[in-house]
Amino acid sequence: MDMLWSGWGDPAKAAPLPETVTGLLRDLLGVKPRTAGTVALEDIAVPEPGLEPAVRQALFGAVGGEEHVRFDAEARIRHTRGKSTPDLLRMREGDVDDIPAAVVLPADHDDVLAVLRACAEHGLPVVPFGGGTSVVGGLAPARRGPFVALDLRRMDQLLDLDPVSRTATLQPGLRAPQAEALLAEHGFTLGHFPQSYEWATIGGFAAARSSGQASAGYGRFDEMVLGLTLATPEGVIDTGRAPRSAAGPDLRQLLLGSEGAFGVITSVTVRIRPVPRTRVYEGWRFPSFDEGAAALRRLAQDGPRPTVLRLSDETETLIGLAQPDAIGAAVAGQQPTGCMAITGYEGTDEDTAHRREQAAAVLRECGGTPLGEEPGQRWAHGRYSAPYLRDSLLDAGAFAETLETATFWSRVPELYASVREALTTTLTESGTPPLIMCHISHVYENGASLYFTVVSAQGDDPVTHWEKAKRAANEAILAAGGTISHHHGVGTDHRDWYVREAGPLGIEALRAVKRRLDPAGLLNPGVLLPLD
Repeated sequence: MDMLWSGWGDPAKAAPLPETVTGLLRDLLGVKPRTAGTVALEDIAVPEPGLEPAVRQALFGAVGGEEHVRFDAEARIRHTRGKSTPDLLRMREGDVDDIPAAVVLPADHDDVLAVLRACAEHGLPVVPFGGGTSVVGGLAPARRGPFVALDLRRMDQLLDLDPVSRTATLQPGLRAPQAEALLAEHGFTLGHFPQSYEWATIGGFAAARSSGQASAGYGRFDEMVLGLTLATPEGVIDTGRAPRSAAGPDLRQLLLGSEGAFGVITSVTVRIRPVPRTRVYEGWRFPSFDEGAAALRRLAQDGPRPTVLRLSDETETLIGLAQPDAIGAAVAGQQPTGCMAITGYEGTDEDTAHRREQAAAVLRECGGTPLGEEPGQRWAHGRYSAPYLRDSLLDAGAFAETLETATFWSRVPELYASVREALTTTLTESGTPPLIMCHISHVYENGASLYFTVVSAQGDDPVTHWEKAKRAANEAILAAGGTISHHHGVGTDHRDWYVREAGPLGIEALRAVKRRLDPAGLLNPGVLLPLD
């Protein structure tokens, strides 16, 4: 099943907003119902592919036949851009200015190599395409004429599983639910559950340094990766002969987060863990975001660390995003205010009960009030619902978008305040005053992430309004000592600020790597690194 071309995921899972929410949007933000609908897919004017017969034949030969190269309008539309709000707004208007000339579907590593060599021979840019869930312009390269989308969906196998070492080797086109199902047949789990879980792929997780909602217990995806294989126009890089090594710099870390700019990941070896016997999620309330953050820091630094650990600020708690299934309930006086924290414990019965009891003592000492399992179970049930909620907001005439960052614990208050101020000031000046929500969902001994959700009226030019606000937020992030991205990646949206974060010499070193692996600059041009 393909994802909705003009929105997120399965259209059957989208639902209209409750009246409490539409009323809040109208009264607080001046949101007006949309007057224009989404253009029909069949009515979109799609340009001709513009590929010479010799190029087409080279692509056919690389993947074993014409049936694995798509030129039809629907396939090309479905591989246009990613799923950021500006991406969706443009798609809903029928804007396919960034459409690929062809969609190529390799079956294995050798096919990928053949495609890259064929494209290098003909000067044809290549954009690797996994689940299509990028929200930072990772699938919208700088235009250099026609390009191909390299869809990895046929590469969806579990290649190897080593139960003794607890490792698995997966192909990049495996969607996360498929990967979990294959591992579960052997009694294992990867434990990686980002909000994009239902649609994102193993290769995409590695390419963007993904972080899942259970990262407090299982770690980030880049911490799970023990080895990977990269296909490039110049050959192959294989990494990961052992779980750890002192044999020079770790090439895995160079390739993780490379976003298709250096090559195409064709397999990933990851560490796996036994499927937990017990999963328990519960809610806690804190009087303020600062007090809740202090409690999370205590657990992150001194333990015991839950598997899931997240905290919503006052606004996010009030609106109900801490529990997506209860959206708007607090506004109607149906749940307590303050800040909602969710803790989750996965593992054996004994270990789960022990960590839960110890963590509860810390949370109480830090001012937390237990709310029982019901809020936690509601969160777990609706943990992948937020992108569908965004589509409903867009349908109702609101603008909704997210951004995220991370910093050290001592800088969290300043970063939180600075980003909120930048977004509020900029969007208010544009005539669309926002509602800004935030949560901490990934914690470390030394710091944490901040994930912001912004809702406003769409106004007369929502994309331009957001671009201005996003630039201001990016400047605030760097000024306050945050990183430009914690888990969404760089893409094109963050590229110019990533250049400043990495520094001139660091960027030149990465340019040198790209020139060696991709001399013609055909791999995801303009993504991660500026064009030469």
